[in-house]
Amino acid sequence: MTENSTKPLLEVLGGKRREIPPIWMMRQAGRYLPEYRETRAKAGGFLDLCFNPELAAEVTLQPIRRFGFDAAIIFSDILVIPYALGREVRFEVGEGPRLDPLDTPEKIAGLARHADFRRLSPVYEALRRVRGELANDVALIGFCGAPWTVATYMVAGQGTPDQAPARLLAYREPEAFSKIIDVLVENSIEYLLGQLKAGADCVQIFDTWAGVLPPREFLRWSIAPTARIVEGVHAKKPDAKIIGFPRGAGALLPAYVGATKVNAVSIDWAAEPALIRERVQSRVAVQGNLDPLALIAGGGALDRAVDDVLANYAQGRFIFNLGHGITPETPIAHVEQMVRRVREWQG
Repeated sequence: MTENSTKPLLEVLGGKRREIPPIWMMRQAGRYLPEYRETRAKAGGFLDLCFNPELAAEVTLQPIRRFGFDAAIIFSDILVIPYALGREVRFEVGEGPRLDPLDTPEKIAGLARHADFRRLSPVYEALRRVRGELANDVALIGFCGAPWTVATYMVAGQGTPDQAPARLLAYREPEAFSKIIDVLVENSIEYLLGQLKAGADCVQIFDTWAGVLPPREFLRWSIAPTARIVEGVHAKKPDAKIIGFPRGAGALLPAYVGATKVNAVSIDWAAEPALIRERVQSRVAVQGNLDPLALIAGGGALDRAVDDVLANYAQGRFIFNLGHGITPETPIAHVEQMVRRVREWQG
């Protein structure tokens, strides 16, 4: 028996159904945990925490110790690739990320082609530290942002309600916008391979802003770049397991799964269950999709929401998760309630 065969999450990614689905949460290392808040205060700024291997490893492990999840996801951020490309990246308290905008073809022409991965060595070191601390049955997940989503922040210099600056630039200057995407594709491949080498068992590609794209643009800017990343990772590591998360993709999910060749797809809470079961879960594992607000609500509403997710998807290859990241105001007792409900499932 190989080490990986003892990890429930990897068994599901490899094509096996688990009677009790493995469970973890996006953003599970975060502000809802008092131990995280204490560690972050010790680190200083957000990026200081991301690039401190000892503290990043510590916050990665905190939710595993508290809840016994089946996977740890390394504590980092999707904007570390722009940082490694030499772009200024900073996080304003209460306002989110700030970057130097790449909003004209002239500025884009000056974008570095190759990241300085020495700047990301703390992430690899944190992965090695976490790998050494995890039990053999707990998977370690690495990740990157999908090129479209990362590009939206690079173009606007910050998040916006519908990422209109990047959408407009992609319409008006598709050749220039393609240069950003190409740079992000090539460097994301190397970054994910570096994480797998450092100890990650699998990786997830977060396309948080995929849902703002119309079908033609979704194919060009979300599906095609992600497919190139998966192909590039598999060219050097054929057995790598990759989860895709094109948030808000809806009816376009079957096309995403077919074209990208991911091993699993994460779905948000608005996904239509019959479509997912018949046209997605029949081909790959599904991960999701509890509404984070149900987790805040707790009580009977949370139990019913958990049961609905399990009834919809637990008969197939399934990883229990949220439909997006956990929010800071979530009570710890509600997370404990959710974990109990999943692990007591009798479906």
